[in-house]
Amino acid sequence: MTTGHEEEHPVKAFGWAARDTSGILSPFNFFRRATEDEDVRFKVLYCGICHSDLHSAKNDWGISMYPLVPGHEIVGEVTEVGRKVKKVKVGDKVGVGCMVGSCDSCQGCDNDLENYCPQMIFTYSSIYHDGTVTYGGYSDTMVANERFIVRFPENMPLDAGAPLLCAGITVYSPLKYFGFGEPGKHIGVVGLGGLGHVAVKFAKALGAKVTVISTSASKKDEALEHLGADSFVVSRDPEQLQAAKSTMDGILDTVSAVHPILPLIDLLKPHGTLVMLGAPERPLELPVFPLLMGRKMVAGSCIGGMKETQEMIDFAAKHEIAADIEVVSMEYVNEAMERLAKGDVRYRFVIDIGNTLAATKP
Repeated sequence: MTTGHEEEHPVKAFGWAARDTSGILSPFNFFRRATEDEDVRFKVLYCGICHSDLHSAKNDWGISMYPLVPGHEIVGEVTEVGRKVKKVKVGDKVGVGCMVGSCDSCQGCDNDLENYCPQMIFTYSSIYHDGTVTYGGYSDTMVANERFIVRFPENMPLDAGAPLLCAGITVYSPLKYFGFGEPGKHIGVVGLGGLGHVAVKFAKALGAKVTVISTSASKKDEALEHLGADSFVVSRDPEQLQAAKSTMDGILDTVSAVHPILPLIDLLKPHGTLVMLGAPERPLELPVFPLLMGRKMVAGSCIGGMKETQEMIDFAAKHEIAADIEVVSMEYVNEAMERLAKGDVRYRFVIDIGNTLAATKP
């Protein structure tokens, strides 16, 4: 779908956008709205590259609107605030994650769960309250209602902290909600990528025992020695799977590709829960019998509300948790997307918007 209302806004902006399902990004001039009473405007300094950006740029989920400016792990410095804004001031370091709006009146919004609002507005490729299209953080400036602004503590690095606005809250929220992040709990983390590596860090900081579950035996030393996991299971090794059977209270499955989940269900203790965090392009096969025999559950979780996102950032700053990143220039973004599709990143690309975007202007 292609749409264009950006000329209705008065503030000039510049970024990179995908124009079609090739997903190729290129320079793009557009407009953002004026700063309203409850808005915060900030200069974008860094933006993480999430797997969702790749899916969206290529319209893998069938909901993309072109031109599409991706990016929902956005951090920068406040340049202007509306007259009713109380949360931040000019000069503060802030971030915006996966959403920029909601209805403000449903049960989800009333309970600080804007992420489950039926009218939740995504940071990009979504329709805002005024009927215009939202554009993400692969751009020089950003504006959002203060409800959807996250304050960054002084000791949180902006570049390595940016991915926490999506990857971080995506794993932190289920760790808290399902009671996984507690001393005495044994948690599995499937996939050691952008989500998985921060899941290990948060789970350990919350006191849990952590086992990384991966198809790649080559990631064992990284998981155990660098990230601090307690154990490692190669999911293609029947003997290792058998040895770990019925040992885990919960599992966070961060894999966004189609994969079998029966082996994961078998790793759960009775009453255990497998939480799906990735979004495969095709439906997964769900065997029911193993669920019946252990009162096991398969659940899902999607980012977190704004109150919990701020809590997550503050917790991360206190425990010195940040993403392991590779900082890239704006002009490298298409190569970064190609590498991301192949899993060739350790563990999150972050675009240095502040220092490299302007040089790409035509």
